[in-house]
Amino acid sequence: MARYGPMYGADITFLGVDRCDVTDPGTFADADVVILGAPFDGGTVNRPGARFGPAAIRQACYLPHDGSRPSLALRVDALTDLRVLDAGDVECYSGDVEGSIAAIEEAVRRIASSGAVPVVLGGDHTIALPDARGVARVRGLGRVSMIHFDAHADTGNVAFGHLYGHGQPMRRLIESGAVRGDRFLQIGLRGYWPGPETLRWMVERDMRSYEMTEIGARGLGECLTEAFAIALDECEGVFLSVDIDVCD
Repeated sequence: MARYGPMYGADITFLGVDRCDVTDPGTFADADVVILGAPFDGGTVNRPGARFGPAAIRQACYLPHDGSRPSLALRVDALTDLRVLDAGDVECYSGDVEGSIAAIEEAVRRIASSGAVPVVLGGDHTIALPDARGVARVRGLGRVSMIHFDAHADTGNVAFGHLYGHGQPMRRLIESGAVRGDRFLQIGLRGYWPGPETLRWMVERDMRSYEMTEIGARGLGECLTEAFAIALDECEGVFLSVDIDVCD
């Protein structure tokens, strides 16, 4: 694990929560949630810069970083009601895609093995592969469902001669057996991609995609209720993956 300091931003924890060390299970044995940074953007084919995401997220709030954030709407303070810790960042090298994937997966596996919920800050969406696979190694291959908020399916096969990248993690997850296709729910898809061949592959795996046209017609609440019911059926856990472009 690493604290990159001036390389990626100020050396602070998420909203001031206590630190832990993912290489020392004793430091997070009592945690409910462990924040983990994955500063990796070596899988993007467009603009780089997502490697600075974990630092930017940690620095974003202008309120005091005091380990407390009460919610007026919910009448809870998740940071004090739960034991939330920050493990810092996984050491990632943008030129070593497979090495970075392996390092992230092992860090997530260690957190999940403790019983804590890993919350991983990216990073380009390549990291969805090691994140979900790390959890599945603990909960059981094929026993973790996926709720995937994204404008794109990320089920491509090969891009620029590579199997790993930000447009392919969901295909690799299903191919590896970590997540079942019929427990893979995608929400928010729109635009020009994927094409017919990739769409056929998705249909053959029984993936369920809620495109924005359907969400607009049925309403987001109805689509989410249906997706959650499917995700909770015959699974030992639900992995939530959010690509920020779903908000575009």
